[in-house]
Amino acid sequence: MQTPYAGTVDDDLPLLHLAGLDPVSEAVYLHLLTHGRAGADEVAADFSLTGIDAASRLEAMRDLGLVSLLEGEAREYSAVDPRFSLRALSDRMSDQVARIRDQIPMFAEFFGQAPAHDSDNAGTTVLTDPNAVAGWYARMQHEAKHELLSFDRPPYVSASFDPYESVVLARGVDWRAIYTIASFDEGATWDEVAELARQGEQARITSELPVKLVIVDGRTALVSLGLVPGRVDALVTHSPALVAALRELFEFHWARSLPLPAARDRFDSAVPPTWGPRDSALRAATVEEQALLALIATGAKDDVIARQLGISPRTLRRRSQDLLAELGASNRFQAGVEASRRGWV
Repeated sequence: MQTPYAGTVDDDLPLLHLAGLDPVSEAVYLHLLTHGRAGADEVAADFSLTGIDAASRLEAMRDLGLVSLLEGEAREYSAVDPRFSLRALSDRMSDQVARIRDQIPMFAEFFGQAPAHDSDNAGTTVLTDPNAVAGWYARMQHEAKHELLSFDRPPYVSASFDPYESVVLARGVDWRAIYTIASFDEGATWDEVAELARQGEQARITSELPVKLVIVDGRTALVSLGLVPGRVDALVTHSPALVAALRELFEFHWARSLPLPAARDRFDSAVPPTWGPRDSALRAATVEEQALLALIATGAKDDVIARQLGISPRTLRRRSQDLLAELGASNRFQAGVEASRRGWV
């Protein structure tokens, strides 16, 4: 039995799933809307259900106010005008959400009465539990209102790209991240970074970072105390002086890192038509040139750069030579100076 919008809605996400209707129940409801009335036996036959299952679904919709039971021995059900029933249902759900929101202070008070753990204390606290570190990282993202600064580098405690960042960026939070080459070997991918850039993340890349770091709104910082794989030692602090010092550390490395292209086109093995010398030194750098310059500036080895760009080492050498010729440079250092002078990096 097809619904009026069959093929346009993901079966895993029915329109009325928030009201408690699964795809089958929603299809039954739409059947009643379009056919006027039906009994449990008819619904069971049309939707390959048992009589008990069909009756249970109809009664559940009746409890929600979506259908009414008609008078008579046949026990037929009819849909209530959705302009009234669905509005009333959505109003009830809004009231329930508001009640939950009103109770947040009470639940927060219960939470505050729990025995203190190393991840809960105010001030400055050392964390040694990986779950506590991951929990603080998630909590800081949720609490960010204006700004989030981060050093992204391994070793990783939780997934490098979790769903929180997209939500944070959607709130308008200014998110700046500095990556290392090792970030792309062990955690991030170019496609993920490009997608986050499209959502608003400002990203730069450098060869190395001294610590893992997250700073939120200039008031809370989470910083690693060691970089040994398999061992997690971190410090969370609300100390204004310490947070300010860590922010200065971030800005120091931010100023010395190179911007990552907002989007990265995949390189293929052939020289693209946009690659190669240009007549004018005043033109803007191409996306490919920006990506190559950013990776060269980190000091990464050729095989690492080639792997990140998806090209062979031989192609990388050819493109590097083309780029040096374009910039009139005899080595990578001179190329970096000239690229900076032109505003390419």
